[in-house]
Amino acid sequence: MNQHDSSIGAIGDGSFGRRDFVAGTAMLAASAVMGKLATGRAAAADKSERKIKLGVVGCGGRGLWIARLFRDHGGYEIHAVADYFQEVADAAGQELGVEPSRRFSGLAGYRRLIDSGVEAVALEAPPCFFPDHIQASVDAGLHVFVAKPVAIDVPGCQKVEAAAKKAAQQQQCFLVDYQMPTDPHVIECAERFRAGALRTLSMVKSFYYGGLFGDPPLTDTIESRLRSLVWVNDTAIGGSYHVNACIHPIQAMMWVLDKAPVAAAGISSTRRSDPHGDSHDSFGITFEFDDGLLWTHTGRHARGLTGPDDPLATCEFLGDAYMRIGYGGRAMIRGGSHHYPGGSIDNLYAAGAIRNIATFYQDVAAGNVANETVRMGIDSCLATILGREACLRKGFMTMDELLKENRHVEPDLTRLKH
Repeated sequence: MNQHDSSIGAIGDGSFGRRDFVAGTAMLAASAVMGKLATGRAAAADKSERKIKLGVVGCGGRGLWIARLFRDHGGYEIHAVADYFQEVADAAGQELGVEPSRRFSGLAGYRRLIDSGVEAVALEAPPCFFPDHIQASVDAGLHVFVAKPVAIDVPGCQKVEAAAKKAAQQQQCFLVDYQMPTDPHVIECAERFRAGALRTLSMVKSFYYGGLFGDPPLTDTIESRLRSLVWVNDTAIGGSYHVNACIHPIQAMMWVLDKAPVAAAGISSTRRSDPHGDSHDSFGITFEFDDGLLWTHTGRHARGLTGPDDPLATCEFLGDAYMRIGYGGRAMIRGGSHHYPGGSIDNLYAAGAIRNIATFYQDVAAGNVANETVRMGIDSCLATILGREACLRKGFMTMDELLKENRHVEPDLTRLKH
């Protein structure tokens, strides 16, 4: 889990309007090759003695897991760790060989980690903290590797946008850790799609059918929500189930199409038993693109929904041919002039992270600051926020309206330790 200080949620400099959002999506075209680059860089991982001094912020389940992957890569020295809970930071530091003096805790622990002599950070905190963690890391001249989603609201996305621009100007690498665009079969499908595999596209569909996270009763502070992914249940900490989990197929769909939705209509509800967090867990959303293309998305988060071999998430493209990619399952194109029998998407959770860690290393070592994942990281986050907000209104909302509203969602950090 992780840390933060009282500056959380401050709005970044400059206005953030639909023109910036739509213009920004043009940069997705550059990110179209990101997956191929990631795979190639991973295959050609530098085995030199160059070690990047890395700090890991957030050392709970996934944080410690991904820290092990960084360690196993061989090109990183885990120099410092930080977590809201001192015992979690100590356990991670003990396993990773980090000196006790560089194991930090509390909301401001990430700042002490930044000042400890690291060159780069891996951010694995609840996403409400990411905008300030990212801004502070970039201001300190560090390279940034961050989980998704990069924010939970529009002001947070704005802050990340400003920090990402500054990072590129200062020759700092910035990678958002999405896994689907790194799979070789998914990459092949995306390239064939862009080459005209579906000459006509009538509709696109996606789903995310995943499990639930523990949602225990609320306590006097949110401290108890900062463990074991409980925060996914709380909109002000994790952004909601939709923003935190459904973002996988949302991002992949936008990456393939090289488009961002301009509006959404939806309804959502809470179907889990005995809920305590405010996040809905069942979603039905229709997104609209500016050319009239419709995209239906369903998200269900419950126990026992799928079998062990069923994909977690899928994107379908329907036209004069049929294409499917996913987080697991099989990627393929059926029919048309670019038929592709495809193949199984295997172990993507680990394999994708490993490829991204290798890409990050190569970018830092080579001074490559193209930072291809940034635009999709921000735009897909905005799209999921749009879907969440349309559902909460049980109606229709445009991206213009979302950006103009600029609603800030802030966690209650009262009485948390700094």
